[in-house]
Amino acid sequence: MRLAPLFAALALGLAACGPSQETATAPAPTRSAEVPAIYQARQDAGPSGEVIQIPAVRAAYLTDRNRRQMVPFNGSEAPGSIVVDPYARVLYHVQPGGQAMRYGVAVGRAGKGFEGSATIARKASWPSWRPTDNMIRTEPELYSQFAGGLSGGMHNPLGSRALYLYQGNTDTYYRIHGTMDPSSIGKATSAGCIRLFNQDIIDLFEQVPNGTRVTVRSQSDSLRMEGPMIETPEGYVIPASEMQQAQAQGQAPAAALAAPAYDPMAAQPADPYAQMATAPAFDPMASGAVAVTDPFAPSAPAALPAATATTWVSPVESAVPAW
Repeated sequence: MRLAPLFAALALGLAACGPSQETATAPAPTRSAEVPAIYQARQDAGPSGEVIQIPAVRAAYLTDRNRRQMVPFNGSEAPGSIVVDPYARVLYHVQPGGQAMRYGVAVGRAGKGFEGSATIARKASWPSWRPTDNMIRTEPELYSQFAGGLSGGMHNPLGSRALYLYQGNTDTYYRIHGTMDPSSIGKATSAGCIRLFNQDIIDLFEQVPNGTRVTVRSQSDSLRMEGPMIETPEGYVIPASEMQQAQAQGQAPAAALAAPAYDPMAAQPADPYAQMATAPAFDPMASGAVAVTDPFAPSAPAALPAATATTWVSPVESAVPAW
């Protein structure tokens, strides 16, 4: 199935349903009693000052590791800095007193293409997006229609906010951003760097200024600081120790109980860039979970569909932002 018509239809559909210049008087979003206040629907000012409705996050997606929460922090990074662990699929905003605000994240292939330290050099609210010239050249049927850039909004894969990481004056092309697919948070995805719920990236965006130091952990750093992770059949990760404890008590892990089942074949165009499964292949005859290493490692090429088994290019974070 070609994704270009699907994406175009999705983008136009969302734009058509978007608020007009008269939406300043729009009614307040409906609140869900099952969703915490910080994840309720809200209104936000769009790129041109228009009102954008951000839907509430479904309660099913708010697993314990996906929820924004203050947790003990055992790293050496200074308060105010950000630590991204793409293998444990969490982001920490370090606070004083050995604490950190932890956010659940989705990790795309590009999210494991960088490690080390960088600095936030640019912040954007409802950022625009443009495919790179290389993307347009190699897949013109998909990307040429967006050569002029895609405006910010709920139809944009970068979501409500984006943080751009640089090393000196050099763009790392590593992004921390929102999402148009909240069901992906906590999982491995085919595209993108580090995605947060739109409500969470808005919160983080307001807390961190330009110049904030960001550390992206390597796989060995993650193992040392977080311990081994286990991936559940639903595509989420939990600490192996939690799985072992649950098994010893004869219970399923909480993350597996709370997580929605993910069907990669379902016809839900939530993410037009999802060209591969969001998690490593799961064998239902196995023990119920697989150890997490790197689902995008070259040793597992079978995870890629035949159409994308060539050199992979991130359709979001390798893109040049439309300024």
